[in-house]
Formats: sequence, structure tokens, C-alpha cells
Amino acid sequence: MSEQSLPVDALPDYAERVLDLAERIPPGRVMTYGDVAEWLEEGGPRQVGRVMALYGGAVPWWRVVRADGVLLPGHELDALGHYREESTPLREAGRASEGHLPRLDMKRARWDGGGCVKGHT
Repeated sequence: MSEQSLPVDALPDYAERVLDLAERIPPGRVMTYGDVAEWLEEGGPRQVGRVMALYGGAVPWWRVVRADGVLLPGHELDALGHYREESTPLREAGRASEGHLPRLDMKRARWDGGGCVKGHT
């Protein structure tokens, strides 16, 4: 059964698990697409990114990010508002950075899933 033929309220199992983990990321913290895949022990960054692109609007999507800390293209200002509201650690943009937007401070903001039991997402 393809994703297009699923009932509107049905999600593939993998998508449900990705979204459940995204909801568990604490405010002010982030996980990379690769972190999510590694934590779930399934898929990879591209699969997680695809799930977030298709279904992530109902969860705190801004907490699942690129490994380099660059804000999600096309959603930078929305994400930045959430990061500032949640006090997510940011690195101020240098003069050479595109759009002069800050990046996430991945060393301080990254969450390892601690307190979240694997297999019980």
C-alpha cells in the first residue's frame, strides 16, 4: 500500500515513530535527522527528513534539524521564533553567513534522547 492510498488519518508505522520521538524532544533541545534515525535504529537522515516534510507540521518540527545547525531553508524565521521562545542555544551569525541568520549551537542544543526509553516511543 503506498502512502498516497492510505486513509487520511493513517500514518506509516515509521512515520508515527519519527513523529512520536520529535514530540518527546524537550523545549530548547534538538536532534538531527540522523540522530532520530539512529535512535529509532531504522532508516537514515533522508527518511526522517521525508517524514518531517510530509507529516511534521503537527509536531515541534523545529526540534529536528540539520547536523550543521543551519536553520531549515524556507522556514528560518518561523524556526528562529520557536528557538528564541524556547531559549534554544544559538550561535550568532557572522558577517559572511547567508542572510545573517544565527545557527543552532549544536554542542549545547543537541539532545541524546536521555529519559526516553527505546522501543517505547
